Amino acid sequence: MPLIKRKAGSPKKPALKEAVRTKTVRKTKTVKQVVPAGRLHPELLRRHHGNPIIEPRPHLAWESKATFNPGAVEIGGKIHLLYRAIGDQDISVVGHAVSDDGFTIHERSAEPAYIPELIPDAKARIANQPLPSGNGVYVSGGGWWGGSEDPRVTYIKEDEKVYMLYVAFDGWSPPRVALTSIDVNNFLARKWDTWSQAKVISMPPEELAKDPRFKDVVDKNACLLPEKINGKYVIFHRVFPDILIDFVDNLDFENEYLKGEYKISPRPGYWDSRKVGAGAPPIKTKDGWLLIYQAVGDQDANRYKIGAMLLDLRDPTKVLYRSTEPVLAPEEWYENTGWKYGVVYPCGAIAKDGTLFVYYGGADSVVCVATAKLDEFVDHLKQYGTAKLTPELKSKTLKVK
Repeated sequence: MPLIKRKAGSPKKPALKEAVRTKTVRKTKTVKQVVPAGRLHPELLRRHHGNPIIEPRPHLAWESKATFNPGAVEIGGKIHLLYRAIGDQDISVVGHAVSDDGFTIHERSAEPAYIPELIPDAKARIANQPLPSGNGVYVSGGGWWGGSEDPRVTYIKEDEKVYMLYVAFDGWSPPRVALTSIDVNNFLARKWDTWSQAKVISMPPEELAKDPRFKDVVDKNACLLPEKINGKYVIFHRVFPDILIDFVDNLDFENEYLKGEYKISPRPGYWDSRKVGAGAPPIKTKDGWLLIYQAVGDQDANRYKIGAMLLDLRDPTKVLYRSTEPVLAPEEWYENTGWKYGVVYPCGAIAKDGTLFVYYGGADSVVCVATAKLDEFVDHLKQYGTAKLTPELKSKTLKVK
């Protein structure tokens, strides 16, 4: 995408107008309902006054241009952030930071925590060796030389491993989902050279192109449920325009790929009508799995917003409640000034001491955090969310043979 920058300062809010929204009632009947074009209720997430909490460091070549879209995991009472970083070499790598309270960064790596092995000579380039001829400038959403984009992180205690799923992009081929892992003790010891060999787990683009269920060949926005369901791992990912869900026996992926067994789709007439994607790995609550997701609507196609869903604890393909309005929209200067204006993009969420922390990228440039009281957030979602979505909005797709 072309580089777009906007002057600092919050954008002006549009005047409140009347709009017509189609609301689904039961399974068949629809009614038209006049509602204000503004929010039905205030944003549920409150931004931290100290945002952004992580910004590029110009003196470090590997993260001099952008630091954004952070995965998050809590281990031993500390919140670890694994964020996407782009520097002078125009390769997306992963940085590491630690917060004791969820807001303040108490530790931050001087070197990348993960360098994409799928990019030829990536480590040599990050070490400031000369670039090959033909290099370009940073482009939002990729970086000229690709890399490991938008990491989502899950700690599964049973496995004693930290898993990271990210978008693998080689600078040319369609982006696909990659999976790697690290022993939790090595993770805590910052032994970054012990990450497992990454595996691309998305279906090959040529196979996606032949499958009539899919409208695109790009697979991204992947995250792993922190618990097994009926003995199976659960992986969320996205092929435009849907969130896809797969159940797998193991994470070996030997000659196997994600199939897109189930889907959660955009909702016509709503704020998330164009495309949806999983944000952070779902959080377990007494009322269901809380999935923070990102979405774009046809009526506001250039802005990414954040929503929330409650999924059934026993069957996370079932949507119990879904936010009728965004829980966070790009309004602050740091969400509109950067490489891509109008973006709040969540990749991490933590429930800590009764508080929900949502970590997101602002304008593809910086790391931010917003919070809410977890119980109040879930109760509000149940009160104002859309309950028991119809089959048109949540449906099982045909399995790939």
